[in-house]
Amino acid sequence: MFAQIALLGGLLQLAHAYYLPGFPPQDYEEGDQVQLTVNALTSQDSRSLLPYDYYYERFHFCTPDKLEVERESLGSVLFGDRLYNSPFQLKMLQNEECVKLCSTHIPARDAQFINLKIKEDYSMSWYVDNLPAAQFLPDDDGQDFYKIGFDLGALVGESEETEVPYFNNHYDITVEYHSQDDKKYRVVGVLVKPHSVLKADPANHCNYNSLPPTLQLSENLENEVLFYYNVVWTKSKTPWGTRWDKYLHVTDAQIHWFSIVNSIVIVLMLTGMIAMILMRALHKDISRYNSFIEEDGGQEDIGWKLVHADVFRPPQQRMLLSVLIGNGAQIFMMSSVTLLFAILGFLSPSSRGALSTVTIIFYICFGGVAGYVSARLYKMMQGEFWQRNVALTALLIPGVVFLIFVTLNFFLIHAGSSAAVPFTTMLALIALWFLISTPLCIVGAYFGFKQPAIENPVKTNQIPRQVPTQPPYLNMWISSAMGGILPFGAIFIELYFIMNSIWFHQVYYVFGFLFLVFIILVITCSEVAILMCYFHLCAEDWRWAWRSFMTAGFSGVYIFLHSGVYFFRKLRVENFSSAVLYFGWSFVMSGLFVILTGSVGYLSCLMFVRSIFGSIKVD
Repeated sequence: MFAQIALLGGLLQLAHAYYLPGFPPQDYEEGDQVQLTVNALTSQDSRSLLPYDYYYERFHFCTPDKLEVERESLGSVLFGDRLYNSPFQLKMLQNEECVKLCSTHIPARDAQFINLKIKEDYSMSWYVDNLPAAQFLPDDDGQDFYKIGFDLGALVGESEETEVPYFNNHYDITVEYHSQDDKKYRVVGVLVKPHSVLKADPANHCNYNSLPPTLQLSENLENEVLFYYNVVWTKSKTPWGTRWDKYLHVTDAQIHWFSIVNSIVIVLMLTGMIAMILMRALHKDISRYNSFIEEDGGQEDIGWKLVHADVFRPPQQRMLLSVLIGNGAQIFMMSSVTLLFAILGFLSPSSRGALSTVTIIFYICFGGVAGYVSARLYKMMQGEFWQRNVALTALLIPGVVFLIFVTLNFFLIHAGSSAAVPFTTMLALIALWFLISTPLCIVGAYFGFKQPAIENPVKTNQIPRQVPTQPPYLNMWISSAMGGILPFGAIFIELYFIMNSIWFHQVYYVFGFLFLVFIILVITCSEVAILMCYFHLCAEDWRWAWRSFMTAGFSGVYIFLHSGVYFFRKLRVENFSSAVLYFGWSFVMSGLFVILTGSVGYLSCLMFVRSIFGSIKVD
């Protein structure tokens, strides 16, 4: 116990993970062109979960003479990022006033669409030198920070029923730069303040800071809209290496620490119970059983030793169980290595989609782990259909996830969202699956089946022992529901921040906290599964395999239920496609979490059962 406390205490020093810049510094000279790129529009108010291309035809934004698509990583594309060049002309250290972008005509039908998106609190996402444009806002504690993105429009009114949408068509762009020798300059900050202007005012230098919004799009007539922008360059003391610090604003840091303390308390409580069982009850049981066997006509066996001839009997649906455990081992390795890379700083927030890209790559590369673990367990369970085991390990779980992914993609295509994955990206995912992951799974399974079968410490009878009537609290589903509460309780606070970062398009970067929570989750799943397994064995119920999986895995069920509560209490989704997208991906994430935690629970109980039955003498 003290070793665990010391380990966690040392890891707390990593709680604020640093990052290595994922984008090389770009030096500019005075007058050099600085590119401004545009990304998809997203809702900041969670009324819609569908991003839209900046150049989606119904927005009627100004387009450059030659539209160019910026290359993005696989993870960035999957999360809906679509970067393009723009007609904005930014030149280093050259201020601009009332620069006209273009004039466009917005039909009444598209004006209705834009007004709806303004009411849904859609915001625009621009990048200058790979740095996101932001608004300078105070947080709840009164500290100023850079909020990524800026509003598509403004709502004016006393209530939601009387609010009037105004379209922002003028942009005050402030670019912060840093220089050490006054010859080379680097961009270290980008601020954009949008305005809704019916008519430009060059005489006032297009300064609208103190004026109310005036451009309201008519939903009955065609609208003519003029787009303008100002550019101001401001010198900053912020060096290039720390330019992301003002964007990565930690909110509610004390809650993160409360989450860690809450999780540690749960772990210590479970560790104390496990220690008491192992050091007192089990030690006495093993000593008593071994002393009885040495005496002729000794006392009849009681408790968990009675099931020694059945405890290693192959469980029902051994094929499915081994496949799930194999995939759980793959997910565990993927999660561990990804978090390790994150806390070491290799997944910088400046590299869009880096986290999701690395996660997919590691999942593909650890296909061999899934094949090996599944094969070893299936052979231990005396399975005979090894070809089917290999095929299901490689195809079942990824196939279900891919089928849901394709189904959700059709909803995104129908809604016209930029989050709809292109066909070429689909082909790339299929190629990674069948050309890399599946062969690795086959190789892993080959080495797994080539190994000798894992020998059990006690023999198994041919005739199964009848299980006595169990008390209600040891029912498989009731005990699983009770056991799953503790792993969920260890992570639910950090889960709230993760869900906020996903559905509110916030940057999540406190990987040090997340890594600690992950370690605590693994320990909690192991201990709660062992604890419930011991209770089942003492009640002479030898069917521990699926129960250990479900005891820890039931925490994933609580995550899905929590996602439902989060949807109705936190989000304000108003369209069917967004709701389908939310619950579809929540189901996938919860299901994968069931497999991960269930595998941890099963493997922990397997080692526990082998240890205690290997310590007793059997006739």
